[in-house]
Amino acid sequence: MIKTAPLFALATAALLLSACGSADDASTEASADTVEMPADEALAPVTQEPVADPAATATDAPATEAETEATAEEAADAAANVASEAAAAAEAVDE
Repeated sequence: MIKTAPLFALATAALLLSACGSADDASTEASADTVEMPADEALAPVTQEPVADPAATATDAPATEAETEATAEEAADAAANVASEAAAAAEAVDE
């Protein structure tokens, strides 16, 4: 009896919740007014003129090969330094 009481309470709660559900009919089709309205707004002609953004102009010259190579060498040196520091820290932990 004690084991069936929680099961009965759960079944009763499930039936009560299902009785409180919405009664909307899912078989009704969407009306054309609500579906086509956003599409009509998207196809409306644009009346505003474009505005130039001075911050968007590309004024930076492309990097030369020497600058790119120097940057790559700096990155390699930094990676080597980090690797040596990590190896030293690992050795310190082992001691």
